[in-house]
Amino acid sequence: MEGNVFVIGLGLIGGSVSLAIRNKHEKAFITGYDIDGRNLRLAKVLGLIDSEASSIREGAEAADLIIIGTPVIQAEAIIEKLCSYELKQNVIITDVGSTKKGITETALCLKEKGCTFIGGHPMAGSHKSGAIAAKPHLFENAFYLLTPYKDTSEESVDRLKSWLAGTKANFLVVSPEQHDSLTGVISHFPHIIASGLVHQAKDYEEKDELVTRLAAGGFRDITRIASSSPEMWRDILLHNKRVLLQLMENWLNQMGQVKSALEQGDSKGLFEYFAVAKQFRDDLPAGSQGAIPAFYDLYIDVPDYPGVISEITGYLAKEKISITNIRILETREEIYGALVVSFQSDHDRKLAEDCIRHHTSYETFLT
Repeated sequence: MEGNVFVIGLGLIGGSVSLAIRNKHEKAFITGYDIDGRNLRLAKVLGLIDSEASSIREGAEAADLIIIGTPVIQAEAIIEKLCSYELKQNVIITDVGSTKKGITETALCLKEKGCTFIGGHPMAGSHKSGAIAAKPHLFENAFYLLTPYKDTSEESVDRLKSWLAGTKANFLVVSPEQHDSLTGVISHFPHIIASGLVHQAKDYEEKDELVTRLAAGGFRDITRIASSSPEMWRDILLHNKRVLLQLMENWLNQMGQVKSALEQGDSKGLFEYFAVAKQFRDDLPAGSQGAIPAFYDLYIDVPDYPGVISEITGYLAKEKISITNIRILETREEIYGALVVSFQSDHDRKLAEDCIRHHTSYETFLT
């Protein structure tokens, strides 16, 4: 496709979308804007964009596609600015935010101008940030939710999909309300629970300092998402307030039932609670990405002797398999393997598993 693309916010997500468009549409001219001038210049140097805009107005009024790559609060402010500009009538505007109902309501002013706004949410991420972290394959095989208005033409939705085809994502079209409910259940609320578990451990540490040491194993893994940006999650919760308050009520009711079964010594009820959860969890797709970024960990059951870590990393280096993290588990209750190696993708993890099995007799496990 040909045309002018304007990307506002060149962090991990905005920069990665920009790269995906560049790789797919060689004739597209990509202009970028970022409130951080150094990050904007870096994006130009790295080839994420062709040109730097001095203002949002400058880039927006020349654009055929506008991508707002900022958090929701900033995106809403940007949309209000866009509503006062002289935009092209055939322009498509989209965002990458984690909540959709509020922003589509804000964007009604664009609709009144005759412009097309289609909310977007690519469900992929990384612990890294900024233009330097952008990569064109970030969204490959991930879900990319689009939330057009009910009367948005299929042609416009298809045109946006064509622009974003280089992401190689799996596109799903849902309503803004359905989006917020879905992400509330399988992304937003789990972050609250993870943070709650960490708070509980922190409070208990005042009574017993061994908590921190014992939490280094499975507890640390199941609460990983609690390490996400506090600012981002504050804003997400406020923007998805209605859905999350209802989910909290449901959760409290469910915990009340478990508490009642425990108080009454209801063996059958407790068994069914865990059995139903196990069955549902075991039936979840294992090879696809969801709303929460996957952690590609390989657990290796290694003996404890000097040089075992360099042995493992040496085999991986020989096969040119990159790792993102490596650690030894001190507490391993219900977790198989003493060494945990993390990778950038499921493909790299599978290569590493084959490599370890080929070179050693150590057992490997996935979670």
